[in-house]
Amino acid sequence: MLRASDIRALTQAIARQDIPHSRAGARHVLKCPPIAALATDPRLLAIASEWLGAPAIPFKATLFDKNPGANWLVAWHQDTALPLVQRSAAAGWGPWSIKDGVNYAHAPATALDRVIALRIHLDDSFSENGPLRVLPGTHRLGVLSDAQVAELARNAHPSQCCVPAGGVIAMRPLIVHASSKSLSLSSRRVLHVEYAASLEIAPGLTLRAA
Repeated sequence: MLRASDIRALTQAIARQDIPHSRAGARHVLKCPPIAALATDPRLLAIASEWLGAPAIPFKATLFDKNPGANWLVAWHQDTALPLVQRSAAAGWGPWSIKDGVNYAHAPATALDRVIALRIHLDDSFSENGPLRVLPGTHRLGVLSDAQVAELARNAHPSQCCVPAGGVIAMRPLIVHASSKSLSLSSRRVLHVEYAASLEIAPGLTLRAA
């Protein structure tokens, strides 16, 4: 868990940056100096490295900002797209897309199992402000179809991840997760940083820092 002073300094530093926001927040923010500094903080690197079993390298950061003026729900899904330096015809990768000038491909489970995400909470996350919900154990099931995800969501018992400001959640990309709209007037900001043990995520495929 990060100290209140760490979170206060980070939010103030982020506010001074000219970060383009969409309705849900901002993607590709690892290039923002205060966010890059936090992503390489020894405390976070230690957590990510423990999960990966090797020294962790941050390669992607997204800032989510759920508030009364930008409130949304996220349906049950897995995170299967990774940012890559260049396109490839490698088997098991795709379909491909471009987001803000960055190549993305849906990755196979063998690659996604080599990634861990840390969610750093900049505000308290509680049941009324649309916290992360997960279906425990689903990260072990591989890449699922939309129908399989829907079936799991109908029958599984979700866990709600309520975390105070400064708290950190480690999550695998393949865990089935969602979040509801907020019922609160308070903001729920989360910095979502993804790590891998190597930027060469598969033969001939290199993760792009974003």
